[in-house]
Amino acid sequence: MTVRTCLPWPDKRLRTKAEVVSEITDDIRAIWDDMVDTMEAMPGVGLAAPQIGVMLRLAVVDGSTERGRAVRLANPEILHSSIEMREHDEASPNLPGVSAKVKRPRAVTVKFLNEQGMIDRRDFVGIEATSVQHQIDHLNGRMYFDRLSKVKRDMLLRKAKKLA
Repeated sequence: MTVRTCLPWPDKRLRTKAEVVSEITDDIRAIWDDMVDTMEAMPGVGLAAPQIGVMLRLAVVDGSTERGRAVRLANPEILHSSIEMREHDEASPNLPGVSAKVKRPRAVTVKFLNEQGMIDRRDFVGIEATSVQHQIDHLNGRMYFDRLSKVKRDMLLRKAKKLA
């Protein structure tokens, strides 16, 4: 089990778009394994590679109650989002101690490369839909608080700074 350290905000890598994964190799699988271990140790329902300083378009998501069912995604891309929205309290290990309610589509269809290197397509609903969207934001250099109004975002960042 390898738990990686999450980058502290405002590390510039958290604002950098991650690189496309060209093929699934044993090295990529090892990174995914570390990401799952790191996610479980937090505990969390998802993690994107840039959060641990790996600038590749890799994410893991596990919203199951029993755990151990992490979906490993490379180059995830949202193909369809539901019209119905869902509000959820989101947080990040990169900015510990704070969270905010964020509205996102309740369900999404995502295309990605799976562990076998095959193009896969999956529907995510509820907490897993929220998590996969949150992880894709990280892959694009965005944080969940970027979805807040300027006033709420500034308040959240001030609170996080006091806690640091």
